[in-house]
Amino acid sequence: MVDFLHHPLDSHLPFNAGHLNVPEMLEHLGGPESDEQVEKRHKRYVEVQSLGNGCMYSIWLADHPVPIGNAGFWESGWQGSTIYEIGWGVLPSFQQRGIASAATAAVIEQAKQQKKHRYMHAFPSVDNPGSNAICRKLGFAFMGECDFEYPKGSFMHCNDWRLDLESGV
Repeated sequence: MVDFLHHPLDSHLPFNAGHLNVPEMLEHLGGPESDEQVEKRHKRYVEVQSLGNGCMYSIWLADHPVPIGNAGFWESGWQGSTIYEIGWGVLPSFQQRGIASAATAAVIEQAKQQKKHRYMHAFPSVDNPGSNAICRKLGFAFMGECDFEYPKGSFMHCNDWRLDLESGV
């Protein structure tokens, strides 16, 4: 079992500050963001929590002084329906230890407790084998490839993975 602490995002701590806003973390998501983009993203994530439309978490290891990643879920529109979208990221030096899978599983449990939307989707790049493996491992159903807008104004080629929050499949 992975030993990690999973804390809601601190409204006073910039979400992707410094060590999380690096090419290695964001290579499948369009690359690092400017300071202004980081601040805007952080405000959006804090707003999601305050409106009750999801929650973002920082991932901390008990023996590490700074967050090693993030995971969360939020409401999103997809193919005419409102769904939960989920996303995660763990620093490369902490990958392949089960941390991202454990954090993502914990986030899924939080979303299930909301009992607000039946489906949760993940949209990892088709070129991101690690995130696609997490989707398979956690029981998401592969719905097909798609072009997904992220970041805003830019489209990336993704796999659409769907989890039924009522049945787990």
